[in-house]
Amino acid sequence: MQCVRVLRGLSPLCRAQLSAWTGTRTGTRTQSQAAGTRLDLSGIYPPIATPFTAEEEVDYPRLEENLQKYAQIPFRGLVVQGSNGEYPYLTEQERVEVVRTVRRSLPDHKLLMAGSGCESTRATVQLTEKMAAAGADVALVVTPCFYKGKMDSRALIQHFTKVADRSPVPVVLYSVPANTGLDLPLDAVVTLSQHPNIHGLKDSGGDISRIGLIVHKTKSQDFQVLAGSAGFLMAAYCVGAVGGVCALANVLGREVCELERLCVSGRWQEARVLQQRLIEPNAAVTRKLGVPALKQAMEWFGFHGGACRSPLQPLSQEETLTLRKDFSNNGWL
Repeated sequence: MQCVRVLRGLSPLCRAQLSAWTGTRTGTRTQSQAAGTRLDLSGIYPPIATPFTAEEEVDYPRLEENLQKYAQIPFRGLVVQGSNGEYPYLTEQERVEVVRTVRRSLPDHKLLMAGSGCESTRATVQLTEKMAAAGADVALVVTPCFYKGKMDSRALIQHFTKVADRSPVPVVLYSVPANTGLDLPLDAVVTLSQHPNIHGLKDSGGDISRIGLIVHKTKSQDFQVLAGSAGFLMAAYCVGAVGGVCALANVLGREVCELERLCVSGRWQEARVLQQRLIEPNAAVTRKLGVPALKQAMEWFGFHGGACRSPLQPLSQEETLTLRKDFSNNGWL
């Protein structure tokens, strides 16, 4: 009965993908799966922020206003409940409801990639099923990290395999060492790339040689790598990445999509100029000043950012001036 409820909640795009791989779990490998059919992940995704009210409740009306503006930008889709969505500070019910809200506003042809990672495998499986029922097309699953000293390749391969076996939607691995203190090992990625329901990796580490090596070692699996930041998007495209999940796209969405277009069309000289102008503002809203800076920049560019949920604090006056300088010095403000 639970499976029926999950299936009814799936988006049309997701239902089509489901039929391509469920045969493996029943022992009847489908023709499309045998041919290695994968969901095309190529393109740009902003990992959208979660707006809050003054009382720190999720502000759904402002979220929907942001979604209406993002609909005018040529994104491949949206990442919901990623690191920039402050997912560690939301309850499970809130995480699912945010995904459900986004699905109602998002056109069917755009992918909804939902963060469903938890610390335990059991909890991750359960949340992934709920995200699929809420309308997610793809599950973005971060590495569990609380016991990072024990999260070796064996543990992580088992974790992601069990999640992918049970997930009603394709899974994308998520490696974000700046937040987790854990880089998903290369050998684990190569092994997991062979799973028919694991379609790609979002790599936020910024090691271009690693990204290139992952692309090289998984090319026979049609495995797709997404750059986890706009700061190294062009370099990632050079070594075979197919797109990016970029925090800066919440603010400079059209510009990040333009960088994608230039890279895909081989206009590297123009791409280099644009990439260089995005490096400083990208660093400011990610590793330097984080989510509070991203939300502040969103306000400057006509989106609802607002305050973060405690214990994240707003920027100081000095930090705000630094943020503004990083944008203005590159011609964005």
